[in-house]
Amino acid sequence: MSGQIVVAVDGSKPATAALEWAADDARRREAALRIVHVREPWAHEYPFHAVEGFAQSYSEFCEGVLAAAAARARELAPGLEVTTELAEGTVVETLRAASAAADALVVGSRGMGGFSGLVLGSVGLGLTGHAEVPVVVVRKPHRDEYHEVVVGFDGSPHSEAALQFAFEEARARRGRVHAVYAWEMPMVSPFAVGYGLALQEIFDNECRAARLRLAPWRDKHPDVPLVESAVCGHPVPALAEASLVADLVVVGSRGLGGVRGALIGSVSHAVLHRAHCPVAVVRPRDGLS
Repeated sequence: MSGQIVVAVDGSKPATAALEWAADDARRREAALRIVHVREPWAHEYPFHAVEGFAQSYSEFCEGVLAAAAARARELAPGLEVTTELAEGTVVETLRAASAAADALVVGSRGMGGFSGLVLGSVGLGLTGHAEVPVVVVRKPHRDEYHEVVVGFDGSPHSEAALQFAFEEARARRGRVHAVYAWEMPMVSPFAVGYGLALQEIFDNECRAARLRLAPWRDKHPDVPLVESAVCGHPVPALAEASLVADLVVVGSRGLGGVRGALIGSVSHAVLHRAHCPVAVVRPRDGLS
């Protein structure tokens, strides 16, 4: 493999977790790692040295964040090609532009300015809705490896893009893809004649549909094991449960039920808040929305 992984850093704990995940991912993919820190225009040369406890200008602080991040990445992955960039602008738009040609953009769930009670900050949410490349949101430091990548699949173009990214990640990890295909049962009267038989028939049909939709992916990626789970219920709880024993959960930015024009669908948004491992949000490369 080759390419580039971009990671955003700001010195916060979630950003450090994102850096460590990105360095590991770049090593697995045999890709370069580009570390970006964005200096917002309003903070230009703020005199931190005038505040008790700060002996650096803001520029020096930013450069220190990048230097520390690069050192940590090289420590975790010796031999990894690491570059740094100090950019200036609004954070979301600057990171979106900086990652336009990358394989993925990795961010922490919250930055230094985030509120402690929030699971996902405005930068992470903004990037998952606007970036053209897969955005991986990392909340916690690296955990034990499970060699499994979970992906939500419903047959939509966005879930097809998510499935492709899931296979790439699973191959890099020498693991398997676990495709979760969930649907909600149509509302019918529980007293209808043959209700139980109808439910079983619907379940069997949905399982068959899942296998048929995933069959071409088995043929396309014969070297990566693929297992599927057909779940009768809302996809969010199913994906959250699967994330307990996964290295990564991958979702499309929107699914078949998404509102046209929405930047990120309700399922993707909920998974970002409820998953127990890093989450990648993927949109089709051709810009479908």
